[in-house]
Amino acid sequence: MLKKCIQILPVLSGICFGSAGIFVRELSAKGMDSYTIVSARTWVAILILAVGILLFKRDSFQVQLKDVWVFICSGILGTLGVNLCYNIAIEELTLSLSAVLLTIAPVFVVIFAAIFFNEKVTIRKVICMIFVMIGCVLCSGVLEGASAMKWTTKGIIIGTMGAVFYALYSVFSKIAMQKGYQAFTITFYSMLALGIVLIPFTDWGNLMGVVKEEPIAMSGFMVLQALFTSVFPYVFYTVSLNYMEAGKASILCSCEPVAATFFGVFFFGEVPTVLAVVGLAVTLVALGALSLDKGAREEEDNRRVIEECMGQ
Repeated sequence: MLKKCIQILPVLSGICFGSAGIFVRELSAKGMDSYTIVSARTWVAILILAVGILLFKRDSFQVQLKDVWVFICSGILGTLGVNLCYNIAIEELTLSLSAVLLTIAPVFVVIFAAIFFNEKVTIRKVICMIFVMIGCVLCSGVLEGASAMKWTTKGIIIGTMGAVFYALYSVFSKIAMQKGYQAFTITFYSMLALGIVLIPFTDWGNLMGVVKEEPIAMSGFMVLQALFTSVFPYVFYTVSLNYMEAGKASILCSCEPVAATFFGVFFFGEVPTVLAVVGLAVTLVALGALSLDKGAREEEDNRRVIEECMGQ
C-alpha cells in the first residue's frame, strides 16, 4: 500500500508543474509582468520553505561560504531563466506546447552531463533525443497550415531556452549534491538568490495593488501559486527518490505536459489537434526511454547518494 502511495508523488509533482500556466495567465491578465509574477511566487515560496526548514530540519540552513556560487548559479542561471522563459512561452503558446518544450530539458542535461561530468552519450540517448525533437515539432503545430494550436517563432525559441536553463539548474544542483548539500538546502538558497536578484525588477506597486483589490482572495491565490509551482513539486519529487529508482520517478513526473494539456482544455478551451496529441505521446515515450538509460547498479548508487545528501 505504501509503495503505491509513494508512486503517486512524482505524478503529483508533474501535475503541479503543469498547473503553472493557470496562475501566470490569471496574473498577467491583471497587468503583472513576468518579473513580478516570478518574484511574487518566489518570495512566498521562500517564506514557506524557511518556516518548514526552521520547524523540521534546521541543519538545512547550513552552507559554506566557498559554495555560495553554486546556489547563485542555480538560482540565476537555472531557476530565473526557467521561470521567465516559461512565463513568456505561456503567453505566446498553448499550455501544452509550453510544457512540452520545457520537458525536452533532459536532452540538454545529457549534453551538459557529457561535458561537465564525463557521462557517456549512448546510442539510445541519441535516438531518444531525435524522437523528442520529432514529438515537439508535431506538437508545435508548425506542420498544420490551419492549425488550431497557438504558436509563434518567438514563443518556441524562448520555450526551448527555458529547457536549457532547466538543464543548467540540474547541473548546478548535481554539483551542490556532490558537495554534500541536502535537496531542501539547494532549493531554498537557489530561490533566495533568485528572489534577491528580482527585487529591483519587480513592480512592487502593481503587486501590492493587485493584492489590495481582493486582499483575502489574492493573498490565497499567491500562496497557492507558490505551493503548486515552487514548493510541492520539489517536495513530492524529492521524497519519491527515497523510495523508488530515479529513472522511474522521472518517467512518472513527465506527466507535466499531459497535465498542462488538460488544464489548457478545461480552463482556456485549448483543444489539441490530432498531430499535437501524437507529438505529446512521442515526446513522453522518448523521455521515458531516455530516463531509463541507466544500469541497475548506477541507479542504486544514485539513490544512495541522494539519501546521504538528504541526511536520511
